[in-house]
Amino acid sequence: MTNISDLIELYLKKLLSDSLHDYVEVQRRELANRFNCVPSQINYVLTTRFSAGHGYLVESRRGGGGFVRIVKLPLGQRANLVLDVCSLIGDSISQTGAAGLIRRLLDEELITLRESHLMQSAIRGNILRISLPARDQLRALILKAMVTEVLRN
Repeated sequence: MTNISDLIELYLKKLLSDSLHDYVEVQRRELANRFNCVPSQINYVLTTRFSAGHGYLVESRRGGGGFVRIVKLPLGQRANLVLDVCSLIGDSISQTGAAGLIRRLLDEELITLRESHLMQSAIRGNILRISLPARDQLRALILKAMVTEVLRN
């Protein structure tokens, strides 16, 4: 069953794919009205599903004519792809951030569904049974190794 966050995400991604540019501008209030939800639900979707790790930049302007601009960030040329992705991962990455990055690689057809599932399995918190922040640092190292191997070819 699809929840409201999934529907909002799909709607925004559809707007982006239909856009002539790599961005779309929307009003938070209009989105909330469209999906019959509170504006904080829109904020939640923007924060959790449209972060830099997911490949997006969200800019916001408040006020009467305020808007939210969602920009799809390019991954760069194939030769620099591994460097770009490793830079996005950084020295530490949360499980949510890692899952978002893996999902983006899958969406961009840079990895297969099977590779996505293997990566997700390896970076789960219940598998990496050490305390934070060491867990997020280990997750980053493992994810970088997997991404480097898969995207190298």
